[in-house]
Amino acid sequence: MKVQGKPMRTIWIEEDGRQVGIIDQTLLPHELLLRRLVSVEQMAEAIRVMRVRGAPLIGAAAAYGLALALAEDPSDANLDVASVLLRQTRPTAVNLAWAVEEVRRVVAPLPPAARAKAAYEKAAALADADVATNRAIGEHGAPLLQAVAQRKGRVDVLTHCNAGWLATVDWGTALAPIFRAHDDGIAVHVWVDETRPRNQGASLTAWELIQHGVPHTVIADNAGGHLMQRGQVDLAIVGTDRTTAAGDVANKIGTYLKALAAQDTGVPFYVAAPSSSIDWSLGDGLKEIPIEERAQAEVTEIMGQLPDGGVARVRLTPEGSPAANPAFDVTPARLVTGIITERGIAKPSREGLLALFPERRPRLAGE
Repeated sequence: MKVQGKPMRTIWIEEDGRQVGIIDQTLLPHELLLRRLVSVEQMAEAIRVMRVRGAPLIGAAAAYGLALALAEDPSDANLDVASVLLRQTRPTAVNLAWAVEEVRRVVAPLPPAARAKAAYEKAAALADADVATNRAIGEHGAPLLQAVAQRKGRVDVLTHCNAGWLATVDWGTALAPIFRAHDDGIAVHVWVDETRPRNQGASLTAWELIQHGVPHTVIADNAGGHLMQRGQVDLAIVGTDRTTAAGDVANKIGTYLKALAAQDTGVPFYVAAPSSSIDWSLGDGLKEIPIEERAQAEVTEIMGQLPDGGVARVRLTPEGSPAANPAFDVTPARLVTGIITERGIAKPSREGLLALFPERRPRLAGE
């Protein structure tokens, strides 16, 4: 994807071959600041406070975090300490733990002197694989938009939170089909949920779409159902932080309500899910997916740009009013039309996912 006309990824290795560069997403859309991270502690902080966020990007960041740790101390003890530190930053996104284990699997058998180099190489490979995966999701999802546009001349897509390239290494998940369709000349318009309380839609998705020239309109979270009732939404596409083997989807809080409205109004509801976001060990999302509870201040305060161009955080609620802040909710598979993966569109069920990923099918005794 591009920023001010120039290609950019969300995470990269700096010229010294050791430091890791990121976009500080907590400052967007008002400021584009690139940070250099030099330690696993800095990477863990970046993940925890959401300087980097989105399940696929969190996975890549965790992989680079282990590389930073091993560059400083390649011992078994430090590998374990760094792994625990990174795992504890965000509990819901399965990509984080997956990426940590992918790096550990490569480096653990090696002598300590060889571990840092191998970790950087593995992290870079995971980042490149994420780009290829998301590009494929875009290619599989774009025909959904094309079919609508052929029928009515344009397509109106609703999305929730930010599942564009800022949530991944590049391309994005839910926005990948939109970028692909737009680049192919299809007339696409995106309804962008603001996505309270962190406003990832209003701040990040809208910024991405402006950079790429995609027509869009930011809406209040509660407006989506109204637009669906009026026939102004052709389909909804959202991302996922964790999808169970049965097709239940954990995504940013408010996704479940959009899925309910889509079912009631007959609007197709798709989830874009790279296979790294599928937790094959879980069957019941409502019972088994841990839901992160974030700070009350994300609900009681908001950041915005002042008339003089400065940026400030202001309080929204009365002093003394407590706030609850569950970061995610779970949308049952029965409300999902299809899951767009890098291998195609799966039915939201165990058999539907296994049809695209047969290697995940449990082996019988003796096989």
